[in-house]
Amino acid sequence: MKKIIALSLIVLFMCCGCGKMDINKAKDEFKNKVTSSKGYLLKGTMEIYNNEDTFKYDIVVNYKKDDNYKVSMINQNNNHEQIILKNSESVYVVTPSLNKSFKFESEWPDNSSQSYILSSLLNDVLNDEKATLQEKDGNYVITSTVNYPHNKSLVNQNLYFDKDMNLKEVNVYDSNKDVKIKVLVKTLDYKAKYKDDYFELSTLIDESEEKTQEETKETGSLEDAIYPLYVPTNTYLKSEDKINDEQTDRTILTFNGDKSFILVEEPATVSKEFEIIPVNGDPLLLTDSVAALSDNSLSWTSDNVDYYLTSSNLSTDELMTIASSMGNVALEK
Repeated sequence: MKKIIALSLIVLFMCCGCGKMDINKAKDEFKNKVTSSKGYLLKGTMEIYNNEDTFKYDIVVNYKKDDNYKVSMINQNNNHEQIILKNSESVYVVTPSLNKSFKFESEWPDNSSQSYILSSLLNDVLNDEKATLQEKDGNYVITSTVNYPHNKSLVNQNLYFDKDMNLKEVNVYDSNKDVKIKVLVKTLDYKAKYKDDYFELSTLIDESEEKTQEETKETGSLEDAIYPLYVPTNTYLKSEDKINDEQTDRTILTFNGDKSFILVEEPATVSKEFEIIPVNGDPLLLTDSVAALSDNSLSWTSDNVDYYLTSSNLSTDELMTIASSMGNVALEK
């Protein structure tokens, strides 16, 4: 009789323990959801915090097995849309309003943490042996380190799940424990299906050219230079040159000193035919734009202005800091 009671207690204890969530079980459940999906659709919002400024995006992430991605980001402030497309051919950052695209030979999104890509979040969690799990009101929070090689200030993240381990929110923190990126997940469908040509660049080209033909675009002129609010210590503006003729309206700012760099600015123009610009580098998310990063330069478009920033002695973090500090100005029509 005593043996039966003891055995019953052991079974009861084991059964009670089966349902308890721990970090290993949470990792396994999240992994199963992501890796078993042949295609998913994620809709939500993303906020990027830069000092006192907040930049808000509507985001839509489409994924199809075998490494196909289509990520739409629409800046809520100016309705500026950019699309990151990855297929078997390459990685592209398309700007429909300008009928242009950067083309990258890149390992994106696998070469860096991405707060809106499920496989990236999963890799961060699985690669962190010290990842932790907290339970609050029946919901779960996984804390893990992150890998942002181009932004060393970002160190860890919290992933928020409901009781069924459905992802609801991602917060990315700096070393001061301040939230720098927040993604709120509104819709997550792990059984999304896509047509065969959905991830082909030609589909985006057709849509972009159709929008260009329907809309009348004015680019105007850049009357005044736009200066960075951040300049490295012992670095100063040496010269400001303006080229203004029938073909070009361009301002070139040259900074000399310990961290010298050149900043080129010109009004963004709409290409009559879809333009593809090859880049040897990676797509990089700034505060209000997706930029093209190469070994020693950064190219991006913000508020109808094209920027090109280059330096032989600035780190990627420093390039990003300067780019993120650019003031905004409306173009004169």
